[in-house]
Amino acid sequence: MDPEIAKTQEERKKMEQQLASLTSLTFDRDLYGGVDREAYETSIPATDDEEPDMGLNEVALKLASYTAPKSVLKEMPRGGDGSEETDGFRKPSRIIDREDDYRRRRLDRIISPERHDPFSAGEKTPDPSVRTYSDVMKEESLKKQKEELLRKIANKKKEEEEARAEKEEKPASSVPKRSNRWDQSKEDDGKVVKKAKTGSDWDLPDATPGIGRWDATPTPGRIGDATPGAGRRNRWDETPTPGRVVDSDATPVGGVTPGATPAGVAWDATPKGMVTPTPKRQKSRWDETPASMESATPALGAVTPSLGGVTPGPTPLGAIDMATPTPNSLAMRGAITPEQYNLLRWEKDIEERNRPLTDEELDAMFPQEGYKILEPPASYVPIRTPARKLLATPTPMGTPLYSIPDENRGQQFDLGQEPPAGLPFMKPEDYQYFGALLNEEDEEELSPEEQKERKIMKLLLKVKNGTPPQRKTALRQLTDKAREFGAGPLFNRILPLLMQPTLEDQERHLLVKVIDRVLYKLDELVRPYVHKILVVIEPLLIDEDYYARVEGREIISNLSKAAGLATMIAAMRPDIDNIDEYVRNTTARAFSVVASALGIPALLPFLKAVCQSKKSWQARHTGIKIVQQIAILIGCAVLPHLRSLVEIIEHGLNDENQKVRTITALSLAALAEAAAPYGIESFDSVLKPLWKGIRSHRGKVLAAFLKAIGFIIPLMDAMYANYYTKEVMFILIREFQSPDEEMKKIVLKVVKQCVSTEGVEAEYIRSDILPEFFRNFWVRRMALDRRNYRQLVETTVEIADKVGVKDIAGRIVEDLKDESEPYRRMVMETIEKVVTNMGASDIDARLEELLIDGILYAFQEQTSDDANVMLNGFGAVVNSLGQRVKPYLPQICGTIKWRLNNKSAKVRQQAADLISRIAVVMKQCQEEQLMGHLGVVLYEYLGEEYPEVLGSILGALKAIVNVIGMTKMTPPIKDLLPRLTPILKNRHEKVQENCIDLVGRIADRGAEFVPAREWMRICFELLEMLKAHKKGIRRATVNTFGYIAKAIGPQDVLATLLNNLKVQERQNRVCTTVAIAIVAETCSPFTVLPALMNEYRVPELNVQNGVLKSLSFLFEYIGEMGKDYIYAVTPLLEDALMDRDLVHRQTAASAVKHMALGVAGLGCEDALVHLLNYVWPNIFETSPHVINAVTEAIEGMRVALGAAVVLNYCLQGLFHPARKVREVYWKIYNSLYIGAQDALVAAYPILEDEQENVYSRPELMMFV
Repeated sequence: MDPEIAKTQEERKKMEQQLASLTSLTFDRDLYGGVDREAYETSIPATDDEEPDMGLNEVALKLASYTAPKSVLKEMPRGGDGSEETDGFRKPSRIIDREDDYRRRRLDRIISPERHDPFSAGEKTPDPSVRTYSDVMKEESLKKQKEELLRKIANKKKEEEEARAEKEEKPASSVPKRSNRWDQSKEDDGKVVKKAKTGSDWDLPDATPGIGRWDATPTPGRIGDATPGAGRRNRWDETPTPGRVVDSDATPVGGVTPGATPAGVAWDATPKGMVTPTPKRQKSRWDETPASMESATPALGAVTPSLGGVTPGPTPLGAIDMATPTPNSLAMRGAITPEQYNLLRWEKDIEERNRPLTDEELDAMFPQEGYKILEPPASYVPIRTPARKLLATPTPMGTPLYSIPDENRGQQFDLGQEPPAGLPFMKPEDYQYFGALLNEEDEEELSPEEQKERKIMKLLLKVKNGTPPQRKTALRQLTDKAREFGAGPLFNRILPLLMQPTLEDQERHLLVKVIDRVLYKLDELVRPYVHKILVVIEPLLIDEDYYARVEGREIISNLSKAAGLATMIAAMRPDIDNIDEYVRNTTARAFSVVASALGIPALLPFLKAVCQSKKSWQARHTGIKIVQQIAILIGCAVLPHLRSLVEIIEHGLNDENQKVRTITALSLAALAEAAAPYGIESFDSVLKPLWKGIRSHRGKVLAAFLKAIGFIIPLMDAMYANYYTKEVMFILIREFQSPDEEMKKIVLKVVKQCVSTEGVEAEYIRSDILPEFFRNFWVRRMALDRRNYRQLVETTVEIADKVGVKDIAGRIVEDLKDESEPYRRMVMETIEKVVTNMGASDIDARLEELLIDGILYAFQEQTSDDANVMLNGFGAVVNSLGQRVKPYLPQICGTIKWRLNNKSAKVRQQAADLISRIAVVMKQCQEEQLMGHLGVVLYEYLGEEYPEVLGSILGALKAIVNVIGMTKMTPPIKDLLPRLTPILKNRHEKVQENCIDLVGRIADRGAEFVPAREWMRICFELLEMLKAHKKGIRRATVNTFGYIAKAIGPQDVLATLLNNLKVQERQNRVCTTVAIAIVAETCSPFTVLPALMNEYRVPELNVQNGVLKSLSFLFEYIGEMGKDYIYAVTPLLEDALMDRDLVHRQTAASAVKHMALGVAGLGCEDALVHLLNYVWPNIFETSPHVINAVTEAIEGMRVALGAAVVLNYCLQGLFHPARKVREVYWKIYNSLYIGAQDALVAAYPILEDEQENVYSRPELMMFV
């Protein structure tokens, strides 16, 4: 019935849909390829870059809801699509997203347990639970042995596979027919043929009982004590027999018929141990049917707890998996896996070994005298359950069933719990570390240790995810209470956070800052945790981010100072010969930081021992690498220890291990580079082995040896350098053809080093090096790899410095027309650097033509975004040629005008940028008419819509105005400036910067060409530019206010600026105060001060603060002119220094400082002493900004009034009973002492002589 109803409903639904389609509007689906029309774009953007769709293309009205606007939602990053990482504009915030596989190996390292600190323990025996140095070394030794064994096994397997492959490759005729796995192979005499090693295990004969890998050791009572054969029998599908029940841990061996009592074993007989059973007929395991259970075991019903019974008997149902297996339990279980079977065996064995000792056994172990048997307490009840095991206790079938646990709604619906009040939001990955904070527990009920843990977690969460004020407070608390919290709880919480895979750059920076602050406080308590910290911090030393590397060095440096050299060596010594190269690399870098922190001499004995290690080449390799990293890190500071370091590592050049030889040569290269141009005598002992090495080695070792020679040669005297260069050049020229990229880089570096030495002659380079050099290196492939590109350019420039521009430019100028753009760019960059260094004096007319033609072609053909190389090259060549470029200027300007009209914005921008590069040369060539024409062309393009292009056009106009002057400028300035006024509204930084520079230049040099009304209009526009983010724009703007005020008078400009003091935005107000000060400086202070002081009467905080700040800047700028105005502003400053508002007093103190410094020695001491009386009471302020301003004001008074006056103020508090008062006064006295030590001598109070002590010193004694 139900199917018929469902069918009828389906038919009705189809009919309704057909009727609906006749009355409703439908789209032809074929037009959109079967896809919904809404999925298609309704418009195509004008540019290639996809623009954000700001319009709301909503067809149907939706229900009202409170949410963000659609435009905002569209721009928000969507989770899971990786837009932030893939859009190319933002660097991935997670560290792991930008790390390569090598750097990710940091996550494989384990934070080791804390170690024993021998310094704090003294003579005490270390706690067995704490790892000592010897424990760590033993663990490392075991790891090495394991790794070596695994490597040998892998090699063995590989050899076996190769041997097997060789056998298979032999001709089929020579290989006998492979027997089937089911066949029994026998020779004529009936003996069993020994099968090949690769045969199947099933084929092995089982006449002799075999021992499996899980079998127990044969005992005299078992059948397996016969000579063991090679066979292996499966054991878990045989029927249990009484014999097996007795020996439940034995494995049944070949030759036993399932279900029968084994020969030689009976329940009631003495075991016959040494009888070898007679071989029986060979049977295949697949031929047998498992015997029925009843044949060997009593029926299931005979067991006490019957299967059908509801009430369980004494033993749980079937006693399955209990300590003593019964035949019934084995039968009920059925087949089990080998893992389960072995688990049972192991459990039984462990239970047997760990059972409690009986009284008899204890009596036998202990002496009868001197020991007393204690009676157990009355309340003691021993646990007597025999099934209590050390491993997981198996659950018998009679236990109660599953019970529903208490519901925990914390993680329901995939929504995290709200953190308690005062804690920041937690990310999902933070729950693992801070989840305990979400449990609503009464902290008073927790133990002191747990309370401490919670406190640390709260503070760390605030540091990691909190707002800046929360973070600041938490950091301070962690620092202040570091010793109270203890090193263990702190590092056990901080270090796992730093190993978190999802950690971001900012979070890592903050946590590293926590470690840095905590280290200072903990000092020697940090010793047991040194290795833990190093595991986390060492990866920072190889991070691609420079600032992360600096942070890592700083932490390790502070750690080594806190823990001491012995602890650092003990912590890192096991890692020196670690099997993992990553660990060795980071350890070497960490040791170099320790050396720089604690001094190289302290580390030299250890380095000597490590570098001469005979046990492992890894230790020698790491030791020599430490020397290399020391040289890289501390540079020329290695000079005092250079000979010692070279002697420590020189034996590595003849080491039997190739990697050690390589790192030795690289270390010598680093030492030579750091010591340059000194220290050649320290390398005398290594020159011979290096020289032999470059003749005998190949590949990477040769590259390293060449690098070492290349860095040592520049240290030699000119005569020796010339000889060695010629000798090594044969090998270098041979290696020019090497396909190895690393070898190419090193060869280029060595050539550069050798060529730069004094003794090498230009003629030798021209004849012997240049032909091969250009033939092998100046090819297109070299331009594709950035490192090769850079090294080749540097080497070529170095050669050009020796042989001149003509030889180099003449060889590569034709390549400016090459098809490959990266290659053209490399040629252009080389020519630019060569011409900039050497000039164009030796470029002849023909080369000049080729050069101009080539750079014009390369400039027009560029398509990549990196246009600066071509622009810089063009500018450098044109500027160096100077007046010689005049014949080519019409052609160049024609190209520029043509490209200014191009449809591509990039091309127009490049053309405008080129004008700004060559404007100076056009002036030298007296091409003012051509420049005027270009000025008109650029003026017509001021309507450009692309801001990047508009910025370049303004830059070109600025260059022309600078060169041609205001009077000759076309279009005239009166037409140009009004056209610039609306452009000032543009918010693009490049446009703002170039526009304000141009306006400022006109205001400075040609203000009279523009009416005052236009200047006022510009003033209002300039106020908006004070909001710019870039400091250069704001600085140019405030300077422009000064120029305009000078042109049209200060009154109107000042009125505009004073009104701007009322705005809310602080940056705007600060810039306004600077502008007011500049106007005062430009137009004399008396034009500004009356209006400024009058404005102070406005009862508005921002305005008054602005006036005070303006006074501060004003007195800073006018300097000595301030003596005429100091008495006028003193009442105003009195009022400000007595104001309740902190900012008032702070700004007034800053004004007093500048005023005092300006009028020092000009006779205004009375006003300054008066002001000092108002400044002095503020010395007890706690705000860091206020106390800083007050201290600086007192310093200014010291300069203006003399140290003696300020000392009189100080003396009254230096010996005050209150410590906090004394601290402030002593701080002021210390700064006095530093600034005017000699002046204080005359002001010290005279102390009366006592009977024993004479405090006075006559001048003669001082003189003597």
